[in-house]
Amino acid sequence: MTHPILPSFVQGAWWQPSDADLSAHPAAEVRDAVTGEIVTRVSSAGLDLAGAMAYARDTGQASLGALTFHQRAVILKQLALALTERKAELYELSTRTGATKTDSWVDIDGGIGVLFTYSGKGRRELPNARVQIDGPVEPLSKDGSFLGRHIRTTLPGVAVQINAFNFPVWGALEKLAPTFLAGMPTIIKPATPGAYLTEHMVRIMLESGLLPEGSVQLVSGSIREVFEHAQLGDVVAFTGSASTAESLRRHPAVQTGGVIFGAETDSINASVLGPDAVAGTPEFDGYVRQLVSEMTTKAGQKCTAIRRAIVPATSADAVAEAVAERIATKVVVGDPRAEGTTMGSLASAEQRTEVLRQVQRLVDGGGRIVLGGGQEPGGESAFVDPILLRFDDPQAERVHDTEAFGPVSSIITYESPAEAAALVVRGGGSLVTSVASADPEFVAQLTRRIASSNGRVLTLDRTSARASTGHGSPLPNLVHGGPGRAGGSEELGGVRSVFHYMQRTAIQGSPEMLTAITGVWHAGATTRDDVHPFRKSLQELRIGDQVISEPREVTLEDISHFAEFTGDTFYAHVDEEAAAANPFFPGRVAHGYLLLSFAAGLFVSPEPGPVLANYGLESLRFITPVSPGDRVRVALTAKQIVPRETDEYGEVHWDAVLTNQNEEIVATYDVLTLVSKTPEPAA
Repeated sequence: MTHPILPSFVQGAWWQPSDADLSAHPAAEVRDAVTGEIVTRVSSAGLDLAGAMAYARDTGQASLGALTFHQRAVILKQLALALTERKAELYELSTRTGATKTDSWVDIDGGIGVLFTYSGKGRRELPNARVQIDGPVEPLSKDGSFLGRHIRTTLPGVAVQINAFNFPVWGALEKLAPTFLAGMPTIIKPATPGAYLTEHMVRIMLESGLLPEGSVQLVSGSIREVFEHAQLGDVVAFTGSASTAESLRRHPAVQTGGVIFGAETDSINASVLGPDAVAGTPEFDGYVRQLVSEMTTKAGQKCTAIRRAIVPATSADAVAEAVAERIATKVVVGDPRAEGTTMGSLASAEQRTEVLRQVQRLVDGGGRIVLGGGQEPGGESAFVDPILLRFDDPQAERVHDTEAFGPVSSIITYESPAEAAALVVRGGGSLVTSVASADPEFVAQLTRRIASSNGRVLTLDRTSARASTGHGSPLPNLVHGGPGRAGGSEELGGVRSVFHYMQRTAIQGSPEMLTAITGVWHAGATTRDDVHPFRKSLQELRIGDQVISEPREVTLEDISHFAEFTGDTFYAHVDEEAAAANPFFPGRVAHGYLLLSFAAGLFVSPEPGPVLANYGLESLRFITPVSPGDRVRVALTAKQIVPRETDEYGEVHWDAVLTNQNEEIVATYDVLTLVSKTPEPAA
């Protein structure tokens, strides 16, 4: 029986290689990790990768570039909902990769959760625009006519993601979410063993009709020649082995061609048990639970799994015994479709052979197996029982440089906190290290020593144990990546990861030019005062719409009344002699919040209208004190307009400047309001 070829989706259509291409380059067979049955065949022979990349740069860039950050964020949420509706289909396929229901939840629901998270963060933390402003205005002239500012804009190329076999869904979506939000089209290249699961996920997204044209393509099969077609503005994000990443990093396209290359690679992660966390403490129990979980979830096929259990010498026997007991009572290895199975198989028989080969390297390097083992490489089975090793010499090289990418971990011991930190660092750079201890001093000292060698440090104690997401769970709002051997890249990390797909540029010019480029009003740019801006809906309001109030005198009676009424009797407002002795004040002065209240009364248009609510203040600064008899006025200017994609209103940021009778600036701040999109107020 000839099994069908898994299709790719490129240049807007599903594609499969021709018979002639397959004759010259036979397809790879992909087998069920549990039964060994052939699931599909995979080949990209004859695929026009250069055309796919050009299509992304042309069509994909145009369709995504027409959308704002918020519009892209809304699509991410809709995609998450579409995948959620059909995730049962993904779960069914996932069992063929050897994944249990819990493993599939981590992969499938975890990936969908990334889309939800980036949708929310995109709407909260990015503007409803196509340009992101980074940092404050930099005045470059005394008169304010020449300014500087940094902006971020979308890179002009295509983002190619080359993924590992262990997370066919999450691995693709955790790269897609920030890329899509940045406005870059993506080509997804899944690893062959689970490519059929990734293909079905992409198919669901395409069938939803939500994806802008050219924004997502899929290559099922080899993509070896990617750097031959990559160019300045493209990004290649790789997840896999450190050795493969290093070879890719040396390609001329990366070295001199301007192609950005990011790698997340294998990592010899550690988990440290504190000296205080002896057997019987909640920290000890939590440490053992976490270690066993990391050994068995996804059958240990996680780049964040614990490979080195670093424990006090006095606790090593207790840890080994507790791990063995927990595995014996809690872990059932078998077909994930069978009732009661808690740990499935590795992704393939080939992967099983490789894991056992690396276990032998650990043994040859000084490790002794204290749990599991006795399995021979070879055969069609992809099952490996949990294996725990112990190294009598904590300095043995193999335990710090060899990763068996399966349900395998090694115990090594330390005598002092300094030695524990040194052992963590011996890993050469890790994605994550966890520390189980109730001793804040030990945790603080260790963390300060190891943080620079890790992308993430998780601390575990009795307070956080119940809520903790665990050692091996990357979260979309925190950095996933690490220095050195771990690849040196950063996937995830909130909007920080979005910026990896954008160029930061310094722009210089007049307030008028910077306003036009950024969509944010800069002092000195054109203003308009035809109608009070509070009488305008978002449809009518324009950047630069302004109202300048009449002046108001601030009296001593005002200051005294405000002090008595609010209870704010700070001496600078009620005691002339004490206030005059203060180097900042000429005598009694008005409360800053009194001035803000007066300013609101000066600029407000009180009748019902498009302005629905005061949303808050930002960047408030009090600059010049106001004495009794001073007169203040306020200039309020529409600075930024942010429509909400899913509501009948949006946010308006107003630039507020309060000045005195000498034209000295008294206070500056941004007023935030919610304003109806249409002339009639929202119901």
